[in-house]
Amino acid sequence: MRDALRAHAIADRDHDWNRFRERYVDALAVEMQRAHPAKRLLPGVTGLLEALAQRDDRLLALLTGNFEPSARLKLEYFDLWRYFAWGAFGEDAPDRNGLVPVAVERGATRGHPRVPPGRIVVIGDTPRDVECAAAVGARSIGVATGGTGAAQLRLAGADVVFDTLADTDRVIAAMDDLIARAVV
Repeated sequence: MRDALRAHAIADRDHDWNRFRERYVDALAVEMQRAHPAKRLLPGVTGLLEALAQRDDRLLALLTGNFEPSARLKLEYFDLWRYFAWGAFGEDAPDRNGLVPVAVERGATRGHPRVPPGRIVVIGDTPRDVECAAAVGARSIGVATGGTGAAQLRLAGADVVFDTLADTDRVIAAMDDLIARAVV
């Protein structure tokens, strides 16, 4: 959003974030009720979340550049919100690279340990997701299901890249390997 404001020479201080957020979330709620072929759950997402939720040695948190209410709308549509007890959202940091520390602190306020960055794995489908992990020393798994291809995710520095999350066992094995190699 800040990039769009800059592109149109609108200063942050001149923009009413709360009003924009409310209108955006209201419009998204209407849009989520419409049928659209692009609105589909990507392969392996539910299986991976279900498998990770069953493990006592993993914590799930959501990191997204979306506003929290818009993230909730999108994930509830696919019954995925229930997997995330906390997270960090677009309104929590001026830059996506600040979201991992926010999520770690939110987990700590819920009684979970402060996970060292090297033991955190960010899964994402854009170079910005990969950069978000790298900015704090976390590991990253790139998934080429969005508009970014596998080669671009590798160039961005993803530790591991998959075409989809469909092979849950392979994705979890990659996560386990990344965490096992972590220097803490």
